[in-house]
Order: sequence, then C-alpha cells, then structure tokens
Amino acid sequence: MIEARHIEALKSLLGEKGLLTEAADLTAYETGARYDRGKAAFVARPSSTKEVSAAVAYCVGNDIALVPQSGNTGLVSGSTPDDSGRQGVLSLDRLTGICELDRVNRTVKVGAGLRLSDLNGKLQESGLFFPIDLGADPLLGGMIATNTGGSRFLRYGDVRRNTLGLTVVLADEAGTVLDLSSSLRKNNTGVDWKQLFIGTSGAFGVITECVLNLEPAPRQTATALLVPSSGEQVPTLLVAMEEALGSYLSAFEGMSGNAIRAALDHVPSLRNPFQGGIVPEFVILAEISRSNPPRDGEQPLDGVLEEVLAALWEREDAPLADALVGPPHEIWSLRHALSEGVKHMGRLIAFDLSFRRGDIMRFLAHMRAEMPESFPGITICDFGHIGDGGVHFNLVVDKNDLRLADAGFEMALREWVFAVGVEEFGGSFSAEHAIGRKNQAFYDKYTPAEIRLLASGLKAITSPGALGAMTF
Repeated sequence: MIEARHIEALKSLLGEKGLLTEAADLTAYETGARYDRGKAAFVARPSSTKEVSAAVAYCVGNDIALVPQSGNTGLVSGSTPDDSGRQGVLSLDRLTGICELDRVNRTVKVGAGLRLSDLNGKLQESGLFFPIDLGADPLLGGMIATNTGGSRFLRYGDVRRNTLGLTVVLADEAGTVLDLSSSLRKNNTGVDWKQLFIGTSGAFGVITECVLNLEPAPRQTATALLVPSSGEQVPTLLVAMEEALGSYLSAFEGMSGNAIRAALDHVPSLRNPFQGGIVPEFVILAEISRSNPPRDGEQPLDGVLEEVLAALWEREDAPLADALVGPPHEIWSLRHALSEGVKHMGRLIAFDLSFRRGDIMRFLAHMRAEMPESFPGITICDFGHIGDGGVHFNLVVDKNDLRLADAGFEMALREWVFAVGVEEFGGSFSAEHAIGRKNQAFYDKYTPAEIRLLASGLKAITSPGALGAMTF
C-alpha cells in the first residue's frame, strides 16, 4: 500500500535492521495486548533520536501516517495500526543505547526503548530504583507518554512526578528535536514544556530519551492481606492505616474475590492463603517499607504491621474482619497474577477508572447491584489501586455468549459503565491507560469543547503531521 520508493528511502535512512516489511516480522507490532489487531505498511525501528527525526520528517513530508509504538502493552488500541495497511508503525524498541546514572543527583538518563525491568536491573547495584510498579513490563517511552501510575502510586506518585527531562521529536516536516533533558529538580524559568508530552499518548511528539528521578530501593518490606468488615469500611481502614503508618505505607491494593479466584484457577503455582481455601469477597493488599537496612534495636516491619492491625481489631467501628501477614513475594505474586487470570475466564471487556478515594467502594457496590439488571450474565472481576482512587473494572463475558457477535454490544456496555462512572460518580474514564481508539469517542464526549479546541491547537503547532491512533 506504500510505494516502493518510500520503502527504499526509509531503508536508506534507518538501515536494514531499522525497517521491517515482511509479514512475519510485522505480526508482533500489529497485534495489541487486548484483542486489537491491524495491518502495518512497515515498521520503522530507529536506534537514535537522529534516526527518529529523519524517519518522522520523511513520513510527514510524504503524507505517510505513523503510529508511535512503545512496548505495545497498552489496552486501549493506542499503539497498533488500523486495518487499512496504509499506516506505518514507529517502534521505540531499539532506542536503548543510553543509560547514564548520576548517583549523587539520584537521576538516570535513558533511551525511551529501555524496558522497566531492564532499567531496574541496571540500577540494582546502586541501591536505587525507578519506583513505578506495574503488572506489565513496558518501555519507558510509553510509560511517560501514558503517565502510568501502578501499585505504589500511594507512596511514590506517577511517572509525571518522577520525570525531570525529555528529548522529543515533533511530527513536522523538519522532524524537529526538542532538547528538554534537564536534570534539575527546580527550574522555574518559564513554561515547563516537558509536561506537554507526558500523558498525551504521543499526540504532540515522540519521546526518544528521558531523565528520570530515582528513589532508594526498599531494604525492608512487610505485607498483609486484609479482609475489611464490609465494603463501606474500606475508606475507614485506609485512613486509619495512613494515620498509623505515615510514609511507611507504600501500597493499598484492592482485589475482588472473583479476580482472586480467577488467578488461583489459572496459575497452579499460587498458594491459596485463605483459611479453608475460602476466598473472601474483597481483600486489601497492604505493604509497608523502609529504604534503610535493619538497625540494632529497631522493630522489624512485620512487628510494626502486626501492632497496627491489632489496634484496628480493637476499634469500636471494627473496620477489619481478618488479616494475614505473609511473605511479600508470595502476596505480590497473587496480585500480579490477577490480570492474566481474569483474561482466561472468557472474553474480557476492561475499564480503567478512577474516583475520589471515598467513592470507589460505593461505585463497585452500585455496579454489582445494577449489572444483573442491565447486562445479565456478566461477571465483575475488579481490582486496583484503592490508595490512589484507581480501579481496573474488568467485565468477563462467556466466550459462547451470542451477544459477542453483535458489534454494538461492547459499545453499549462501555457507554453504560462510563455514564455511571463519570456522570453519576464524578470519575475518570481513563485513570492511566490513556486514550487510543477504544476511548476516543469518550474523550470527545466528556472533554469540554474549549479544552478539545485548545488541545487540537497545540497539536497543530507541535506536530501538524501527526496521524496516529489517537486524535486530540
């Protein structure tokens, strides 16, 4: 679908390894993490900012659409091409040549194609880490473009909070390179331009390098599975633990019984930690941590956590029904298996929502009551970051359900869930999964016209040739 002369020109810019055109090589880049699949005209794999600039400039100058793609772990069809065969994929996966640690400044400059796990592996000897904990293993560029948060947002914040500088290529005819790669934590000299490229899914430019804040890696951790006395008591439990533990509290994750059972069924190596094997209807994973090594006379964190939980048991309002302090690796293995477990139950229709912290359990209770009436036969398997207001609201439909053959069924379900979440509970339809084709209609619906006009104006200035999977 793309003229041969363009393919040859891109090969000359990127080299043989830098451009893929064979069908077998394209498949991994055409197939998303959650059912979506398109058809790519080619995959451009530049290995430097200079090569990204050259490829983008050529494609913009010749009206060739590019879809920026990072680790392709997103769930909203934001990183794959459509099925026209006329879009190229611009992959970041070869942008791994830079990794410059500044131990004193607690920063690292890296290429946007480095994986999260690889970065933390490289940092292990330094005693530092990039404090974003995710179930997936994405590339750093995509994490910044979608402003991911993860399970330890409660303590460390999101990617935006931990990004100090960027290098960005604009989608204009020059492939303009913006050097915003400052390592300064304080720099109030005008507009903080890097913020324009964080959380905007590549609509304003392609991130090629980044300067990240690092944190001391935890040296001590303690974890527990908490069973609240009721859903209504979860906010009380959260506030009580924050008051008692302060900055020690690093995670407060909610897990529904349906999601836990799915994980236990799908991953035989997981141990069922609950008494008699009976999984409660809702469980909290709580973690506390210290970055210093154990000191003589210092109370171990397991003891600190057990003391706090004992005090909660004795409260008159009784927010806690049961608790199990256990090995961190074992407890986190259960949490990280939820997504895969749920996916294997049937056809998964996933939502990434956020609310004020006090509204999450009210929303979940409302949906459990209303779902059987509005959409019978659907299983709710929710889990998420209760400590920061995020919830992965996963709906599972039996693979043999005839409604799946109706193209309008999923859209009707999405419209209903978003109407309840946004209009009735004041939430966000995308907590950290960004926009993409699956959420574009809801961005258009729920974003005020004046904000959409401002965003489109900024895009016209920064990247007038951008023709990716998402449009502002």
